[in-house]
Amino acid sequence: ARMGRTLVELYYDVISPYSWLAFEVLCRYRHIWNIDLRFRPAFLGGIMQQTGNKPPAMLPKRGEYMLKDVKRMAKYYQVPVHMSADDFKRIIGTSSLTAMRFITAMDMTNPQYLESLSREFWMRFWSQHEDISQPENILTVARQAGLSAELSQKALEMISSPEVKDRLKETTAEALKHGAFGMPAVVAHYDGKPHLFFGSDRLELLGSVIGE
Repeated sequence: ARMGRTLVELYYDVISPYSWLAFEVLCRYRHIWNIDLRFRPAFLGGIMQQTGNKPPAMLPKRGEYMLKDVKRMAKYYQVPVHMSADDFKRIIGTSSLTAMRFITAMDMTNPQYLESLSREFWMRFWSQHEDISQPENILTVARQAGLSAELSQKALEMISSPEVKDRLKETTAEALKHGAFGMPAVVAHYDGKPHLFFGSDRLELLGSVIGE
């Protein structure tokens, strides 16, 4: 972190709608708060498995609430998340592993595209309700994020490499080490120690803890 700035890490997965909300809000606040925002693409499936967590919609009442909650949050934060009851099946039927490996490959080679690429994945899955698991769709997302065909192809070839697989595993393990059990996991390094905030509805608390 730059002198006197608080490092804030956002552990996220593009399958998570709340991660998108936290991502957009933190992107706005990094210009207002004295923070260095670091994007940490991780794998939600791995976190759920390691902690024994279950998707919220597995509990019908919680699923009902989540639909209203996401709608209100989307309106409040002006982020185009569109969620319907059908999306619960869609999430469970979609693996974000390939997408998160692709994003990780981009983070390792051309990190300047990380923000726009991640945003496009959310846009495609949560706004346009399109697939993000197949290679051809991943390349479409990359094109929309402004990446050249050459860079996208290179990142796609890297997703099966041990380097990329290991990096994604390591980032996911770091989130777990900080106490994450779901996404988004926001970790502020302040006063010599990490502070974990879960979800997109604790960001004013984050500000308060780091003196913003």
